[in-house]
Amino acid sequence: MSTIDLAPPQQLPEALTGQASPSPLQFAFTKKTGAHANHGKRESLNGEQAHQMLSKQLSQSKASQLPRAIYIHIPFCRVRCTFCNFFQYASNQQMIDDYFTLLEQELIAKSRYPWTQARSFDAVYVGGGTPTDLSPEQLNQLGQLIHRYFPLSDSCEVTLEGRLNRFDDNKFEAALAGGFNRFSFGVQSFNSKVRRAAKRLDKRDYIVERLSQLTASNRATIAIDLIYGLPHQTPENWQQDLQDVLDTGVHGVDLYQLLTFGGSGLQRNIDAGREAVPLSTSDKALMYQQGHQFFAQNAFRQLSYCHWANGEQEQSRYNSLAKQGAEILPIGAGAGGNINGYALMQTRDIDTWRAGITDNNWAFEQLSLPANNAQLKAAITSACDQGLIDADKLPHGRTLFEHCQPLFKAWQTNGLVSLTAQQAALTMAGQFWSVNLANAMTQYLQMYPLSNGQ
Repeated sequence: MSTIDLAPPQQLPEALTGQASPSPLQFAFTKKTGAHANHGKRESLNGEQAHQMLSKQLSQSKASQLPRAIYIHIPFCRVRCTFCNFFQYASNQQMIDDYFTLLEQELIAKSRYPWTQARSFDAVYVGGGTPTDLSPEQLNQLGQLIHRYFPLSDSCEVTLEGRLNRFDDNKFEAALAGGFNRFSFGVQSFNSKVRRAAKRLDKRDYIVERLSQLTASNRATIAIDLIYGLPHQTPENWQQDLQDVLDTGVHGVDLYQLLTFGGSGLQRNIDAGREAVPLSTSDKALMYQQGHQFFAQNAFRQLSYCHWANGEQEQSRYNSLAKQGAEILPIGAGAGGNINGYALMQTRDIDTWRAGITDNNWAFEQLSLPANNAQLKAAITSACDQGLIDADKLPHGRTLFEHCQPLFKAWQTNGLVSLTAQQAALTMAGQFWSVNLANAMTQYLQMYPLSNGQ
């Protein structure tokens, strides 16, 4: 920690504490500060210096004791959803085939580094894009490559992300045979009108039927994403969405708040007057409450502020590890990772990515140096994500917990946490604003750091 010793004032900035309100769930903050906790800017390396440093890290046979995961990116989608700001390439079979050939080369090459083989991986996530646009043969081959070349823990969670559209039994069987044991589908909403406005394929009846078939097979963990705040959503059809989660028997569900971005089709439609302004943050807070209460009433386990499990099968291990600061090996154009604390994002441009594969000179935008107090920032992010800040699980333990008492007490006054001598448990309101709280605690410790030696 820093050598400076600053005592926090009695009155902290409202940006850190939130504001007093009869409804903290709706009005503690003006808006969510981002989709994920922000750990601030990091110094970076570029050019040949960055490549040399990455090669040095991957050549080390000694690995840290941090958990590890693999992220593999498939950057193709047949349709660009209106809310999405990450669309890169329209699905084209020839492009996908060419990409897959290169992906296999990168996967095998990266598996051979001493760093990769130093310890087993706890989770693998194949994301996108729409990975389920791969053919059955490619899904099977990708799963087999993962299991053949990487050291995986006995309980490793191997997830395939995608759409239910055209995910037929041939693809399901092929992915299972390849070793995938978890599937995450972007449903966003079951309601046909909401789905159509968001450019989601297929109507409600098919989505409900297909999910029910997959979960009834009992052959893999089935999880889905829902978004609240989409155009045409109402408390009534949102309640039906929640009931559909229960009725289909899926093992896990994420509830994500709609955040509009300048590059998204939805924001362009709003700006042009073709779409109504989405629900306010306060209205979306009530939808979060609706979901939170529904899953509690139906005995779902809450794994994070936005993820619930129906039974013991679902673990959502990759998402949990990523928020704990796990080391992540990136594979594919647009994949992000973290090697020995060095963060990198591989180039999204396939042509540039292809050129890097030919000589193992991986093409990435930049290599960020290990962050100051990375372990602390990851612990804060994970604690707020899981809804419980526990003194015993923080770096510096009780010393840090006591140092943050002015902030915690302000949060308690504003209805965001329930405070004991050992823990700050986020209320439902605190969970809705968990990203704001994680960012606030990080900023608080930057403004008022612990004294030297602590």
